[in-house]
Amino acid sequence: MKTVTKKINPTCGGVLTDRIVVNEQPLDREKITVMDPQKFAIAIMAAGKGTRLKSRRPKVLHEIGGRALLLHVIAAALKIVPSDRIYCIIGHEADRVRAAVESTGVQFVLQPEQRGTGHAMQMIKAFFALSGDAIPENLLVLSGDVPLIRPETIASICETHLREQAAMTILTAVPDDPTGYGRVLRVAPASPEVTAIVEQRSLAPHQLATPEINSGIYCFRTAALFDKLDQLDTNNAHGEFYLTDVAAMLVAGGQRVVAVQAESVNEVLGANTIAEMMHLDAAMRLNTAHRLMAQGVTIFRPDTAVIDAEVEVGADTVIEPYVQLLGATRIGSNCRIRSYSVIQNSIIGDEVTVRNGCIMDSATIAAGAILGPYSHLRPESDIGAGAHIGNFVETKKVSIGAGSKANHLNYLGDAVIGSGVNIGAGVITCNYDGVHKHRTTIGDDVFVGSDSTLVAPVTLEDDSYVAAGSCITDDVPSGSLALGRSRQVIKAGWVADRRESTETGKR
Repeated sequence: MKTVTKKINPTCGGVLTDRIVVNEQPLDREKITVMDPQKFAIAIMAAGKGTRLKSRRPKVLHEIGGRALLLHVIAAALKIVPSDRIYCIIGHEADRVRAAVESTGVQFVLQPEQRGTGHAMQMIKAFFALSGDAIPENLLVLSGDVPLIRPETIASICETHLREQAAMTILTAVPDDPTGYGRVLRVAPASPEVTAIVEQRSLAPHQLATPEINSGIYCFRTAALFDKLDQLDTNNAHGEFYLTDVAAMLVAGGQRVVAVQAESVNEVLGANTIAEMMHLDAAMRLNTAHRLMAQGVTIFRPDTAVIDAEVEVGADTVIEPYVQLLGATRIGSNCRIRSYSVIQNSIIGDEVTVRNGCIMDSATIAAGAILGPYSHLRPESDIGAGAHIGNFVETKKVSIGAGSKANHLNYLGDAVIGSGVNIGAGVITCNYDGVHKHRTTIGDDVFVGSDSTLVAPVTLEDDSYVAAGSCITDDVPSGSLALGRSRQVIKAGWVADRRESTETGKR
């Protein structure tokens, strides 16, 4: 285990801890059980504003590890049930939250007024009554701002809930310091059965040392939950409907309430400030780095790398310090990604070298290519096997064939370039006429001399040559040499004549 020292305050369902512990183990798929969608559905509470963040953005849309908090929770939930059995309860900036996550296929339940966790469940109950959706036998409740929850833990809650035949199962945690949090009181230390959830201010002196706290994540037998929701009241300091009150009601009614403890307190961490959010981000990114290193990737100074949660990298690839790998980037095996490169949503094949300071966005790089230093590959750049894209070369919406080279100071946009092509220093494709974009087509084994401009639409056929300094406006046939420049003229004595005329003019 690696640790990052920082005190984190909880959100709804959050836990105060002195350490963010980074789990170095990859996802254990053997511990994940996909639940029967007739028996289980998942509700994710995502209606809150997060006022303490001092941000106009809804709390659940703040990002760590390259994804919104809510998307992390949805991703974990999707390992357990299909998307149409996941219900996001939205309220503050509801349209914005919906737009951000609707591509996942989850359903949405509106909570127009945010009157507490119990009120959120009342909205779920009303939704099922009106929508005609089949009411699941069991309903798992997650928090949309607790992004480190693992699918294995969600599966464990569900399995415990079924095994114990419980009306309610509570996910608990044991932080270093439980002060300030509701405690879960068990019948006996070794018993799964719970007698009550007691808030800090209501604890008796002998209960203050109880270490186990309520995470705010629950699994209910749906009928038992829905039966108690109308009995909730707002007789509390915040005037809200509390879901925790359901536990006491169920126990009082002789129904079984049990608890299962999370393997790591970090899974129920939240954050109330941007600074705390960034510590969660650091923990998740370091966790991603350790996952990749466990798969055979060498990452020098992993604490300096910015690696999003979705990134995949093949074995024996080396990532140098201060690299950023963002979005859905995929990198093959035996690559070298040198310092200060920023790669986003790109696919890189095996044995590719990315030299220092390259920037890529939505590009595809085939095996054995060499890029940089300081290349800029914009969207739809498709670089062929063994191609070289060098110093200060910018590409956009271009296909470059195997073994072709553009090593210095080029702009190549809206172009199809064949294999074995040499693009000289300073060559550009003039793709824009002020209104429309046009394509440049370059065949195989073409040589384009330095400082040439190719005015699109134009085609250079296979095995043609362009002389340095040419402006090419017409197609070049195969096997031909094109010169698009004026003949050089030498005027002997011109410099002296100019100086004399200048001095005469001054008089």
